[in-house]
Amino acid sequence: MLDGARRAAAAALEAWRRAASARRVRHSAHHVTRAGLAAGLARLGIAPGDTLFIHSSLKSLGYVEGGAPAVIAALQDAVGPRGTLLLPTYYLPGGTLRAACALPGYVFDPRRHGTHMGRLPEAFLAGAGVRRSIHPTHSVSAWGRHAAGLTEAHHRAPSIFGMGSPWQRFIGCDQAKVLGLGISMGPVTFYHALEDAMGDAFPVPVWEGDAKLLACLDHDGRRWDVPVRPFDPEVAQRRIDHPGRGDLRDYFHREFDAAGLRINGQVGDAESWSIPAQAFFAHLRQLASENVTIYATAAQLAARPVPQPSPHARA
Repeated sequence: MLDGARRAAAAALEAWRRAASARRVRHSAHHVTRAGLAAGLARLGIAPGDTLFIHSSLKSLGYVEGGAPAVIAALQDAVGPRGTLLLPTYYLPGGTLRAACALPGYVFDPRRHGTHMGRLPEAFLAGAGVRRSIHPTHSVSAWGRHAAGLTEAHHRAPSIFGMGSPWQRFIGCDQAKVLGLGISMGPVTFYHALEDAMGDAFPVPVWEGDAKLLACLDHDGRRWDVPVRPFDPEVAQRRIDHPGRGDLRDYFHREFDAAGLRINGQVGDAESWSIPAQAFFAHLRQLASENVTIYATAAQLAARPVPQPSPHARA
């Protein structure tokens, strides 16, 4: 009973904080509309029929009239009825994959477990026509033309991001693009698709020990045991999303700009970018062959300076 009261109090406090933050933004920030967001997405090269994997910072967009549902509607407007949206709706008790693996008795249940990925994924998960993959830590949700095919049987894949996962299927879609709304090149889980595709041939030993089996239930309540491999925490300390790796985030920003793969622009108040998924994956593989990965040391970056920008690079 005490734990339930604590959870209720924490939820009430979080709701109050969000409401207070929304009031501050509403009174101080430039108002952004659904139509304005869709126009910004078009300037990033987002087009009808695209399949987007979206990483986002809702607050960076400014004060959006209609909130998170309006952002989702703008994304749907941008890709149209033949397009597809994917958002990470991960549920990570303990905050990391490693912590989830160590949690006694943990069983993921999509009927009661939401997501720890923020307000936009929360709103997306609650939307009509959205399908969610079954996975104990890295569930992905999708809307649109390819939603069913991208999310099905994730729990049967041999690894989180490998063959049979939403990421590998996404790479195979025509007009697939990775979209960063108000984020740097750091918090992008698409990078891990290369690690799982290459396995032990990946130039950095990123995993800790053998795969663990985590339990999850599917939408019908059937239980599945799913293999996951925790990341080595020491290696993760030098990864591109670590707060101290601004050098690596800046390198990847300049690298993908120089290669002419990244389109940069503003969506609402947020500096944003998009990269075609197949070219993104191929370039990551090429960089890995030159000892540059999302774990690269300062010395490895210095040994491979970013080339001059392509004359076809777009801003």
